[in-house]
Amino acid sequence: MWDILEVTHEGTNYVKRTIKHALIQEYKIFKMQKGETIVDVQKRFTHIVNHLISLGKTFERGELNIKILKCLDRSCQPKVTAIFESKDLTTLTATSLFGKLREHEIEMNRLNDQEHEGRIIALKTTGHKVCQESSEDSDGETLNLLTIKFNKFLNKNSNKNQSSNRYNSKKLNYFNANNYTCFGYGK
Repeated sequence: MWDILEVTHEGTNYVKRTIKHALIQEYKIFKMQKGETIVDVQKRFTHIVNHLISLGKTFERGELNIKILKCLDRSCQPKVTAIFESKDLTTLTATSLFGKLREHEIEMNRLNDQEHEGRIIALKTTGHKVCQESSEDSDGETLNLLTIKFNKFLNKNSNKNQSSNRYNSKKLNYFNANNYTCFGYGK
């Protein structure tokens, strides 16, 4: 009965060998796909390696780390170079390696978002001229829009400074002991 269950769930030795060879081939050609995040790469890589380990394949820690670093795309190359030069890949775990790569990815996304926001503001002021044929109207509209936004910005910042001064000065001006009388004594 045990043999039947084993063959049903795990397959015959031939099936195991075929699956193992297919996974080894997938491991050898493993690359980061375009638009894929580090988390996605980690999931795919871990899935392949775990299946290979369950089929009896063994890996050294350094071998796995080198495979991870070599499969990454060009956007990760500065971090890959830094890791190669600064870390001993035989002591670094795959989890901590993926953690370092994830930190790098998050930082790069943050920097890209900041650059993108700066470009949007610059494009709004200059891009409008190219789209419109009458440059006098579009220049006036752009200038009006820019003036309104700038005034809102100045009002927002000046209100913060004035509010603290305004409340402090009112307290000093309104508190005068000569203006108040005691309810009980009348003085």
